[in-house]
Amino acid sequence: MEERRDIVVVGASAGGVDALSQLVAELPADLAAAVFIVLHVQPGFASALPEILSRRGRLHAAHAIHGEAIVPGRIYLAPSDNHLTVRPGYVQVVRGPKENGHRPSIDALFRTASVAYGPRVIGVVLTGYLDCGTAGLMSIKARGGAAIVQDPGDAEVPAMPTSAVQHVDVDHVVPLREVPALLTRFVNEAPGPWPKHLPAPLPEIEGDEPGVASDIVCPICHGKLTETERNGFRVFHCHVGHSFSLESVAAEQAEEVERALWSAMRALEESASLSGRLATIGASSVSRRFAEKAQAQLRDADVIRRILLGGGILDRTDASITGEVAVTSEPNESSS
Repeated sequence: MEERRDIVVVGASAGGVDALSQLVAELPADLAAAVFIVLHVQPGFASALPEILSRRGRLHAAHAIHGEAIVPGRIYLAPSDNHLTVRPGYVQVVRGPKENGHRPSIDALFRTASVAYGPRVIGVVLTGYLDCGTAGLMSIKARGGAAIVQDPGDAEVPAMPTSAVQHVDVDHVVPLREVPALLTRFVNEAPGPWPKHLPAPLPEIEGDEPGVASDIVCPICHGKLTETERNGFRVFHCHVGHSFSLESVAAEQAEEVERALWSAMRALEESASLSGRLATIGASSVSRRFAEKAQAQLRDADVIRRILLGGGILDRTDASITGEVAVTSEPNESSS
């Protein structure tokens, strides 16, 4: 049987429900390919995406089941808080380490599909924040697959498509309305051969080999990170398996800083409360010392609160409380 491009992998984030609905609505009922979709969703929430896509299009959509066979004409969706990965002939649904702060991960889907099916894979990056999907498209293109990216000007959130276009030699950058016809055309074409050689940094990009040692640690597990660069795109991996782009590791660190600041503020306020109690007992000199300590701790806690509520910036007026000017990373940055 003649091979065709029969593995379609799609990644979307913010604005993705509408984009995916428009995409599947125009796919033919006799599409001779299996479609795999990762949409970034918050864990713990029941997703109605299978019903939405089945209702909008002609193909049956369902959350993937671990170990089920790959069948053309089906849409396999990543369940909440699980990676959807592709193996030769079947799918795996696993709770692996987060990638770019997400589980399910677009890059995990793209990467495993390219390893299993090489030139038969078509990768599609749609709307979303940050740069998820870029590393995965690198894997697809390196093994002879095709890459389609939604025109950033057409996307509700252009960051993911913009990153893909900047760092990957994609085949087509088109408005969303043109993607279904383009996919159908690709599916009906024979794929090219498997490449004889892969780019040297690809094993490092994919986490199979360590990159160079980085001077930062994993913001999730605090393990040492290694980093790799390709076409201006940097990827970080820790030994546990967490992986990040430069933008996503910055976003994760901002979240970690915010958690640490809230924890510090709570600890200071609790300590001030205890010092206040101790100030009411004992000798006058001891009471005075504890009272001063409580006041100092409350001032420090208030400075941290101002930093948090000010988006990570303490201006000179606020800093005059402590006699210093403090600037932290921005803790409220979104990473979805």
